[in-house]
Amino acid sequence: MTATPSPSPSPSVGAIRYVALGDSYTIGTSVGESERWPDQLVGKLAGKIGLQLVANLGVNGYASANLIRDELPQLDALDADFVTILIGVNDVVRFTPADTYRDNLNEIFDFLLDRLPANRIVVVSTPDYTLTPAGNSFGDPIQQRAAINEFNAIEQELAQSRGITFVDISGMANEVTEDPLLTADDGLHPSGRQYAGWVELIAPAVANLLSR
Repeated sequence: MTATPSPSPSPSVGAIRYVALGDSYTIGTSVGESERWPDQLVGKLAGKIGLQLVANLGVNGYASANLIRDELPQLDALDADFVTILIGVNDVVRFTPADTYRDNLNEIFDFLLDRLPANRIVVVSTPDYTLTPAGNSFGDPIQQRAAINEFNAIEQELAQSRGITFVDISGMANEVTEDPLLTADDGLHPSGRQYAGWVELIAPAVANLLSR
């Protein structure tokens, strides 16, 4: 499945140019544009630190190799000051070997660090979709959950070893088992309400970095 990257208005003078990289969780499959977590993040921080989303390059169904092929080449033209990354769920679904995922993340992080300092990059963990009503349709939940946890651990290790902030939204995302309103109407992706909970975790980290 594919989607067209979200267009954004021209940035204001002096704005921090923000580009979001990722998959369906970044492009906000099954929610409105204003409910996507990058948009909610900007809404929460724009008045404080001048953050402006100039492009959401997330594409439904993308894995780490797709991000390298299609999203990274767009960054130079966008002149990003700040980038978020959320990638990995489709690597799990496609049974990407852990070593391949690690190699891809190394390539992504090195590419970004050639263009931005570490304190202008934030990595967000992949939620456990096996807890959603439609999650079982992607294979054995036990195997899938173990792979999600393994890939999140790899991502956290590689990010933090480079001084890149890693934000774990798992605790909040796991509340889908108790609150059905945290899942979108497709029974799989987060709702705008869940994304708002993510932003409560992501925003303080971003504000701290961008105020330095």
